[in-house]
Amino acid sequence: MSPLDALVVGAGPTGLACGIELEKRGLKAVLIEKGCVVNSLYNYPTHMVFFTTPELLEIGGLPMTSLNEKPTRGEALKYYRRVAEHYRLDIHQYERVDRIAGSDGRFEVHTTDRRGCPRVYPARKIVLATGYYDVPNRLNVPGEDLDKVQHYYKEPHPYYNHDVMVIGAKNSAAIAALELHWSGARVTLVHRGGGISGSVKYWIKPNIENRIKSGEIKAYFHSQVREIRRDEVALNTPEGEVAVKNDFVLAMTGYRPDLDFLESIGITLDPHTHRPRTDADSLESERPGVFLAGVIVAGMHTNEIFIENGRFHGEKIAQAIARGLPGVG
Repeated sequence: MSPLDALVVGAGPTGLACGIELEKRGLKAVLIEKGCVVNSLYNYPTHMVFFTTPELLEIGGLPMTSLNEKPTRGEALKYYRRVAEHYRLDIHQYERVDRIAGSDGRFEVHTTDRRGCPRVYPARKIVLATGYYDVPNRLNVPGEDLDKVQHYYKEPHPYYNHDVMVIGAKNSAAIAALELHWSGARVTLVHRGGGISGSVKYWIKPNIENRIKSGEIKAYFHSQVREIRRDEVALNTPEGEVAVKNDFVLAMTGYRPDLDFLESIGITLDPHTHRPRTDADSLESERPGVFLAGVIVAGMHTNEIFIENGRFHGEKIAQAIARGLPGVG
């Protein structure tokens, strides 16, 4: 095949925005996504409501509508499907990037598609928009690899009438604990800090705190998981070791970018923040021809970049790529 002007790794909202801006400039681009389109949003809880308004999630100049003031996960998925279709983006879903060889202007991207077949794409430029939701922060305790331990939460129904431990005290943990409680699970919440995080949404925080105060949800603060066993979890608490009866563990401990992948393709990371070194104007990395978009620009500070601001990276990058290709721009 003839070389692509750019290959975009990741088809989340930021990756789609990059694809749109490249397409607007007449550049030939393919998006490679190891899951489905906007895979991270798909993995959000089924009934999640965004904390932001629809217009702040918009890309490509297409309006997003919502039945209420804040859009739901389902509305966002529908919107981004419509965006991809409207711009006729060439998206290869369920295809994993294995390695990126070559150099600026002459890259070769090696992938494996959903059938297990290897593929190679020649590309002049590379855009990495891989997000961070695919690599959970592990507890690193014995038993974490048991089948009953999950790092993602979708909905409460499967946990009805079971003993469920939720680890964490930010938004995802608080929402999961409440939904599980309302759906008939017996919930225990564990957090190494002294209480529910101050960053929890203002209508969620008093609700979860009241459930804890009333004893409807048991909470262990200043506590950590020591070991996960088949039918219980051992905790280190201020009162000593405690064994809690348990059927399932939801470790809502956050996520991080795939730093190993970034380093494997020559992206230099700050040793303390893991923030990759990029040009402030173009977002080109220290590996010439490789651009970074979205939350991975922030390294471990994943709370700095969201859809609301990461969506603008596409225009910066597309402009830089167009300037750098002969006969374009």
